[in-house]
Amino acid sequence: MSDRPCIFSFFAGSGFLDLGFETSGFNIVYVNEIFSPFMAAYRYSRQVLNLELPKYGYHHGEAGDVSKLTQGSQAQDICELVQDCRKFNDIVGFIGGPPCPDFSIGGKNRGHLGNNGKLSASYVELICHNLPDFFLFENVKGLWNTKKHRLFFESLKQRLQQEGYILTERLINSIEYGVPQDRERIILIGFQNNFINDLGRKISRQELLNEDIFPWKNYILYDKKKVFAYPWRKCDLFQENSIMPCPKNIPQELTVEFWFRKNNVIKHLNAEHYFQPRAGIKKFAGVDEGDDSKKSFKRLHRWRYSPTACYGNNEVHLHPYKIRRISVAEALAIQSLPANFVLPENMSLTNMFKSIGNGVPYLASKALAQTIIQFLVSGVTNTVDIPNLTGT
Repeated sequence: MSDRPCIFSFFAGSGFLDLGFETSGFNIVYVNEIFSPFMAAYRYSRQVLNLELPKYGYHHGEAGDVSKLTQGSQAQDICELVQDCRKFNDIVGFIGGPPCPDFSIGGKNRGHLGNNGKLSASYVELICHNLPDFFLFENVKGLWNTKKHRLFFESLKQRLQQEGYILTERLINSIEYGVPQDRERIILIGFQNNFINDLGRKISRQELLNEDIFPWKNYILYDKKKVFAYPWRKCDLFQENSIMPCPKNIPQELTVEFWFRKNNVIKHLNAEHYFQPRAGIKKFAGVDEGDDSKKSFKRLHRWRYSPTACYGNNEVHLHPYKIRRISVAEALAIQSLPANFVLPENMSLTNMFKSIGNGVPYLASKALAQTIIQFLVSGVTNTVDIPNLTGT
């Protein structure tokens, strides 16, 4: 049997969530992504990072259509691969964050009837059909706290509970895990009841795993209430190439400038990848450093965390002290990626920024993976062997 739990990854994007799991002791064996530029970036980044290929390969296309369980369909292939994986591995998990614009207040807001919204239900059906030992589902806060979307979310949870999953959920903020970004997301995690029993735990099937049982807080580095109570710099007059010392009464490691320096973004291979404005440079210069009050043309403050990394058509994030938009290298730093994580040069700028904005921040994904590991290890009995899961 394998000594690493195996992960089937769906809606993988460029692999931010997967990388956090992989560096925490999981084995990514299957990768699915429908958008080919993201899949190409995923493969390229793994090659640069010298990571092993997924055992069952990369799969381009829509994986979640379990209504078409015909011979040769991708959904059928997944069933067969999961069965094969169980022959050699004690633990199999699914992870994924279905596209979320239909639940986003700033997005399309079409809910479960939108094309992207339907993918959340497809992912849940894929889980219910294959019954992995555990799963992780990530989505925007709107799915959780908007009344009409919440009803849909609750129906998904009920469906999972009917298939024997014991659930736990939390509205996380990436800044809690050391990411220099105010980014809230709902995380739903479920474990098969029989699997939990094998771990030596007796929990009612209908019971949610609360924080006394599931260690949500153990890998949180910063209390978000305390973080937002610090006297962060608000706005300063924009001055190109200005120098400003870091205030002493804030956590410097949660600032944009700290991560720009940490990742040496000036020397990064994606340093020159940023949009060159055809016009509007005067408009760029007229936005104060730290003024992120508008929907578009937000200027980051070097000594503050970033607003949510969202680089769509209307979201323009400006460099704190340069007359330009932020670069791909800088956006990757804001998503807390390792300095050696690179996107391919032949990827379009639009797809680079879209991929970054869609991704789960690396430090958040790593903390979530380590939280799951701690839950698995803390309940181990002789019936399930889970060695070497200390994380890295």
